Amino acid sequence: MSRIATGALQGVPLPGDAKRWHELLDQLDATELTETFVSRLGTVPGYDPLPFPRSEVRRTGRLSFVALVHGLRDGGLTEPLSVANDVGVSRARAGIPLTALMTAIRLDFSVLWEALTRVAHTSDAELVIRHTGIVLQAVDDYAGQTQQAYAAERQRMLDEASSVRQGLIASLFQGPPPPPERIASMELELGLTPGAPLVTVAAVGDDIPALRVFVSDASRAGAQVFTHHLGDALIAFTRRLTLPGTRLEVLRRTLFEMRVGVAFADLGLHELRQVGADARELALLLAPHESGAMTWDRGWARLAANHLAASGHGILSDVHRALAECGAAERARLEESARSYLRTGSIRESAAELFCHRNTLTNRIRRFAELTGVDPMVPEQAARLVVGWA
Repeated sequence: MSRIATGALQGVPLPGDAKRWHELLDQLDATELTETFVSRLGTVPGYDPLPFPRSEVRRTGRLSFVALVHGLRDGGLTEPLSVANDVGVSRARAGIPLTALMTAIRLDFSVLWEALTRVAHTSDAELVIRHTGIVLQAVDDYAGQTQQAYAAERQRMLDEASSVRQGLIASLFQGPPPPPERIASMELELGLTPGAPLVTVAAVGDDIPALRVFVSDASRAGAQVFTHHLGDALIAFTRRLTLPGTRLEVLRRTLFEMRVGVAFADLGLHELRQVGADARELALLLAPHESGAMTWDRGWARLAANHLAASGHGILSDVHRALAECGAAERARLEESARSYLRTGSIRESAAELFCHRNTLTNRIRRFAELTGVDPMVPEQAARLVVGWA
């Protein structure tokens, strides 16, 4: 194998190779490559046992193979891979030794090479050998990018661990609340403008690695981002990311596509303790199938429902009892009509949405109100339905 690889480094793909080379690459399945990689990862010291969910290995493994195969189509990696930063940051945070990380990444070559030789015909032997150097170089480039991200994140971790600021941040969330005058001085010590509004983000469980990557990206883009573990959540806060036309503006859009809770501290650190707790609670509202950030506008009704349920109040128990007296078909029509109207606030729009006449929809809502005693068209009463159905 070493003689073949050494010889291939001296070879150059021929102009006529491209069509067949692309046909071979088309036969590579990223999911299959990932599963082969995962099955071998346990042999690498530092990965047994895994310090993070196996789903995280599959996620980044698949992204890596997709990026590598795409790069091989172009003759090698021509630009930095975002997954390299993702892997470097998350493995540094997980405590994976750098030697173990590099060994794991170089498994990519053997997995790719074996898959290529498996789909290739005997007549493809010379073509595959002519491309061995490109495969080796692509994996090495990916490893180098990952190593850079890993080293930068390790340095960031050391800075965080040794910095007095972490103690300041912890005191904002834990123990007796600092008095207002102390908070004002802490803002200056942390390099924040006193009273300047902050955006606070929280992630829980398997969503934490993505938030760590976001923090790393934002820091490299020039944002000053602070982090703190609050129970089972990672809290991050920074100044509002509102610089038009900059990388920070792009990151702000990215933030709202992530599975995080987002809340705003309009008065700066003075509100941070409560807003951090709010962001954590919003993050916990996200169901497994949901995507995008959970904001106050999106989650307030669900939060209210959770708090009322925890206090033992049945928000819609009387409504459910009343509707139970209907037949299943009628109940479905009445609930569908009420939910649609609550969402649109318009008889015309809801009628169009449900493909029925406006009079029909009006009659259904009137029937719903007569049965349940809760009128979706009366705001004070409709609020119960909004919260109960959140």
